Order: sequence, then C-alpha cells, then structure tokens
Amino acid sequence: MKLLSTYLLLIVSGTSLMSGYILWTFYAFFMQSRQTDLENWSTALSESVTDVLEAKDTQGVQLIVQRYGAPANITLRVFDAQGSLLATSDPQTDRQITNWLPIPGVSEALRGHEAQGVAKGVLSTSDRIYIAKPMVRNGQLLGILRISITLEQFQKQFASVTWTILAALALTIFLCALVSDRLARSLSKPIEVMRSFAIRVGGGQFDDRLTIRQSNELDQLATELNRMSARLKSLDEERRVFLANVSHELRTPVSNVQVTIEALERGAVDELELRDRFFQTIKEETKRLSGLIHDLLDLGRLEAGITLLEIQAIALKGVISRAIRAMEVRLQAKNVAVQVDVEDLRVMGDSERLLQAFLNLLDNAIKYSTPNACIFITASRNKQQALISIRDQGSGIPETNLPRIFEQFYTTSHSTKQSGVGLGLAIAKRIIEAHGGSITANSKPGQGAVFTLSLPLES
Repeated sequence: MKLLSTYLLLIVSGTSLMSGYILWTFYAFFMQSRQTDLENWSTALSESVTDVLEAKDTQGVQLIVQRYGAPANITLRVFDAQGSLLATSDPQTDRQITNWLPIPGVSEALRGHEAQGVAKGVLSTSDRIYIAKPMVRNGQLLGILRISITLEQFQKQFASVTWTILAALALTIFLCALVSDRLARSLSKPIEVMRSFAIRVGGGQFDDRLTIRQSNELDQLATELNRMSARLKSLDEERRVFLANVSHELRTPVSNVQVTIEALERGAVDELELRDRFFQTIKEETKRLSGLIHDLLDLGRLEAGITLLEIQAIALKGVISRAIRAMEVRLQAKNVAVQVDVEDLRVMGDSERLLQAFLNLLDNAIKYSTPNACIFITASRNKQQALISIRDQGSGIPETNLPRIFEQFYTTSHSTKQSGVGLGLAIAKRIIEAHGGSITANSKPGQGAVFTLSLPLES
C-alpha cells in the first residue's frame, strides 16, 4: 500500500501539474493573440476615425462604426473629447448609459493614456477584452475609440478543452494506477516471501529455500538469504557436533577421576602401589582436562576475534627453533629427527601465538611419524609472504579426510589410537589466519603429509 500510494501521489501530482501548465499556456496564448488582434484593429480604425473627426464628419464616424462593429461579438464605440458617445455599434444597449466615465478604459483614454484589459460587458455579466485608445491629431485630443470583444465563445471552447483534458487526466491516472498496482505487487510480493522466509529461518527452519524469479537485486538478495540459511544450518550442525564432542571429551576424564576416587574410598588407599597408580591416574586425567579446557578457551577467543595479538617483527628461524627445542623430548622418545632449512626471514606476528601454532603442527607431525623417520621444515620468501612447509614421513592423510582436518574435534579414522581430541590443527589454523596468513594441507597415502603456511613479511 505504501508503494502504491507513493506511485499514485507522484502520478497525480505530475499529471496535474502538466495538465494545469497546458491549460494555463493555452489560455495565456489565446488571450495574448486576441489582445494583439485587438491592438491591430484599434490602430487601423483609429486612423480612419481620426481623419473623419478632424473633418468633423459625424455621419462618416457612424458609418465606420456600423461597418466594423458587430453587436454579438465586437462592440465599437467612439467618444468625443468630453467623453460623450458619438457613435456605437450597439445603440439599443448604449442608449441606456448616461455616464460613460465609470466604464473601464474611458477615463484613462480621456487623459491621453491607452488602456486595455478584461472587464464585464456594459450591461451584461459576460467577460470581454477591451482596448480604449485616444485619438490625437496635431497634439489635440479629438476623441477616443473603444473596442471590446466577447470571450463567451472562447470560454465555452476553453471549458470543453478543460473537460477533455480532465477526462484524459482521469483515464491516465486510472491506467497508471493499474500499472502501479501491478508494479507494487511485483515488488512487495517477493519482499513478503522473503519476510516469511526470514521468520522461518529465525525460528530454526534452515531447510527451506527461497526462489525469486526476477533478474534484479531481489533475486540477488534471495540468493544471499539462501546462502545465509545454508551457513546458519551449517553453524547449527557444527554447534551440535561441538557440544556433543565437548560433552564426550569432558565426560571421559571426569568419569575416570570419579571412578578412581570411588576406588580409593572403598579401600584402595591402603594399598600403597595401587594408591600411587590411582593418584597418577587422577593427575594425568586432571592435566588432560585442564589442557582441554585451555584449548577450548583459546579456540573460543580466536574465533570470537578477542585475542589480542602483540604484532611485531620477529625472526622466523628463532620461533621455529624454540618449537623444536620444546618438542625435543618427544622427538627423542620416538626417535624422530628434524631437518631444518629456513631462510633468515622476519615476519610480522605475535611470537608466543606463532610458537603455539608451530608446536601444534610439530605435535601432529610427531604423532603420525614412524620411528626413525624425519620431519622436514623449510621456509622461503615468496613476494611479501614467508612460505613455511612442515612435512612428515607418516602414513599420510586419506584424500576424503583432507577437507576436514582443520575442523574442531575432527580426527582421522586411522588416528583413533593416537592421543588428542582434534583441537590442535583447528587452533593452529585460526592463529595463522589471525595473523593475515593461510594454511593448507596436502598428502598422499603412504608418503606423509605436508602443511604449508604463509605469513606476512616485515615491510
């Protein structure tokens, strides 16, 4: 209704202004043309009447007036210098007038000034155009000539034209109203459909799809709404999976601790060897639970974008060396070597956060490396980016699992025997992306996995 009322208001305003302008222009043009004709006639006639008045031929004045005057349309009157009527083309009406000075134009002409305009008839209510012209010869006022033309015929024609234009205006508004109604419906209907769709999506119905068959911005908006709905559905599924995984991962260490405490309460505390083993179990499960909670908090802060990074220029080789030294015990325990080929590059980043990402990636590489294997770490310059590669010699990652290895709590099928809950790579990816970099993974079965990182270099 708002669209339709707006369209109609604009149409009515525009067409009314246009019609009014056309009528006003037509009226002004007619009046100007008639006034011009009247001036031409009065100029020609005044010369002839002046000649006759100069010759004091009253009969000649009456003859000219009767010849060119027509009571129904044109009224021609001649007055002497004192304002007395000498001759008229409408004697039946004019004989009733005793004083001509109040008649429009007469007094002005007697004072030597030409007067013209629109006024009522002498003894009628019809509008007439008049002109009163003084007749002067040799500086002497001989008389005045007054000509008036009726506007009755023109007013009838003008009224007919006005009604014709008003009828055309009404027809135009009606047709435009039909078109506007169709146009308004074509715009409002898809908006109503989108509104209903948005309400359903807001209610949790993410399976609906919106179809708008219009090649305009509404179609693009429908596409974006469908994409938003699909993304919300994906996020909702991720939320459910995340909650299920968190519940499972938290339940396991808590259950282990609870069972161990119950065993100690039932008397296991009196057996020293069993008690020490149970206390070690509680310690390990508590440490595991603490690490899981720490990783979840880190992941939440990174995803929310509230982790403050202390960005500065740091030596890439130094961060990688710190990560290798931190993993030295695990490397020796599994008899895995590390081969480093890193150029002397300086990247922009937070050294502690980048160290955390490299530790997670090294932990993953060590976890899936076979004994006596080697991990290769290289870094080189590529335009304004530092490219870092971490390659292991493990069993590799199945191709079907590659697109999901950076998801939260995702572990490959062959890693069920390995420790971890599937948060390390997810945290590493978000740390790298928070630095304006990227991380990808490639692998071939039996040939290990390669993780490639890019980080912005120091300007």
